[in-house]
Amino acid sequence: MNEALTSLLDLLDLEQIEENIFRGTSRPSLVPRVFGGQVAAQALVAAGRTVPADRTAHSLHSYFLRTGDTGAPIVYSVDRIRDGRSFTTRRVVAVQHGQPIFHLSASFQVYEDGLDHQVSMPPAPDPETLPTAAESLPAYRDIFRDPGTVERLIETREAVDLRYATTPPWGSIGEPVEPRSQVWFRTAGKLDSADPLLHTCLATYVSDMTLLDSVLLAHGRGGWAVGDVVGASLDHAMWFHRPFRADEWLLYDQESPSAAAGRGLGQARIWTQDGRLAVTVIQEGVVRVPRA
Repeated sequence: MNEALTSLLDLLDLEQIEENIFRGTSRPSLVPRVFGGQVAAQALVAAGRTVPADRTAHSLHSYFLRTGDTGAPIVYSVDRIRDGRSFTTRRVVAVQHGQPIFHLSASFQVYEDGLDHQVSMPPAPDPETLPTAAESLPAYRDIFRDPGTVERLIETREAVDLRYATTPPWGSIGEPVEPRSQVWFRTAGKLDSADPLLHTCLATYVSDMTLLDSVLLAHGRGGWAVGDVVGASLDHAMWFHRPFRADEWLLYDQESPSAAAGRGLGQARIWTQDGRLAVTVIQEGVVRVPRA
């Protein structure tokens, strides 16, 4: 386990300051605001800390309300909405400077047997054959508007080994292609903990990294770091179907069915390497072309 992964795990280990109230810090992001995946993962940690141990997260629905300040702590207030025989529901509000910046509703369930089916996993290359971020990103240095972007991108991905199975948006600028993207990811090292909440929260963290790539690909746009679009996440929803480990390879298969009115929609499925459908993800974000 490298230092960056240790730092990420510390980031998700919130401080409890009162019953149902937790405090978290932030880490630097590629953009000058709190990374959306971070606040979503921390909010899920806060919710999970108030839930009986026999219940695991099966869904979350969230809204990004305001830009987060990386230099200030984030306070997470948990509302214990319902504790049923099978399901537990929690609502979390993340607050900075006296204002809500993020809202999450999450549901947890006691495991039970039931009907079981899934669609087939799409084809994808072996992740071990794909280049790492450190190996692939330097080739695109001249494309980014800031020469330091490559180093910052590599730094933000030191805790998570994320490898593109398809061409990233900044690799097909000016050439609209099918709005579909695939990446493999896993933590940069094995985790000692088998706690399902930790692995779920880590997948939540990563899920916000690339989900809107498919929107950009459809229009031949390179992305925020290139400067040919501006945007931010609006809402984010996830459904957790089957157990998985975040320190084992997971395929993130993403596509965009629509972009309109300054917004783009991304939908995705996360698969284990042996073909089990683990998670479904949907996100809408602001995607605007900068004014001349």
